[in-house]
Amino acid sequence: MLKKFIFSLTAVMALSLVAMAYDVDKLEGVIVDKACATGKVPKQGGDVQTAAANESKGCILMPSCVNSGLGVYSGGKYYLFDAKGNALGKAALEKSKKDKGAKFIVTGKVAGDKIEVESITEVE
Repeated sequence: MLKKFIFSLTAVMALSLVAMAYDVDKLEGVIVDKACATGKVPKQGGDVQTAAANESKGCILMPSCVNSGLGVYSGGKYYLFDAKGNALGKAALEKSKKDKGAKFIVTGKVAGDKIEVESITEVE
């Protein structure tokens, strides 16, 4: 009886770990560079997510801005992308037909104010 209990407990713990490994967060918001997200956008006052949505694609894609790092404003909070996310974010912005206010769904693993990005898709 004890062996069955221990086996069952071990199986439940193993399945929980597997489920946690595949736990993915989804954030919906606007992609903006770190330089604007931490400097220019908050200084404009008001709703930072709306201010970020008013940044033009051309401004965000300037080399100095892209090199500062890209991220997503979601729910009024800025999440900085990892290196893969930076490349995916740049590609998503370049592909978007909108100059301002394009919304994206970013999937990945959130840790604090950073996200390890798995995918980025534009919300139509």
